[in-house]
Amino acid sequence: MSLALAGCSGYKRPPTAFHEILTQPYRLDSSDRLRIIVFGQDDLSNTYVVDQAGYISMPLVGSLAARGKTQQELAADIATALRRGYLRDPDVSVEVDQYRPIFVMGEVQNAGQYPYVAGMTVQNAIATAGGFGARAEQGSADITRQINGEILNGRVPITDPIRPGDTIYVRERFF
Repeated sequence: MSLALAGCSGYKRPPTAFHEILTQPYRLDSSDRLRIIVFGQDDLSNTYVVDQAGYISMPLVGSLAARGKTQQELAADIATALRRGYLRDPDVSVEVDQYRPIFVMGEVQNAGQYPYVAGMTVQNAIATAGGFGARAEQGSADITRQINGEILNGRVPITDPIRPGDTIYVRERFF
C-alpha cells in the first residue's frame, strides 16, 4: 500500500545541481534591477533593469549582455566598453538593487508574484503569500528553478533556501 502511494505521489528528488547552485556566485537574469556606479561619472551612474533578452542599456556603451554573468563580470565588461574611447581608466561597481521576483502557487492563501529577499527559504516565501491554505501539504514544496538555461524541478523541505526567479508550488495533502 505505501509503495503504491509513493509511486502516485510524483515525488522527484531534486538533482544535485539544484542545491550546488546555492553556494555559487549569483548570476544575473531578466528583471534584476542593478545599481551601476561609474566613480566620478554621475551621468553614467544609475539603476538599470536587465531586459527580457538579458541585456542592459547604458549611455555611451549601448546594450551589454548581462544574463548569466556575475556582478563582477558585468562590471569588467562595462569598464572595457567605457575604455573604448570614452574614459581612460573607469572604475565600475555593479550591485543588485532588486532581485527578480519569486512565484508562489498552489495551496497558499494568496498565490502570486512576490519580491525576493536575500536569504529567503520556502517557508518565508509561503508566509509572504499569506501562509498555507487549509488543505496544504506543510512539510515540503515543489520548486521549479532555472540553472544554466535548463529548467529543473524538485521537491524540497520548507526549510530549504530559494533563489530569485524560483517558482514554489505547495501541493494539496491527500487527507
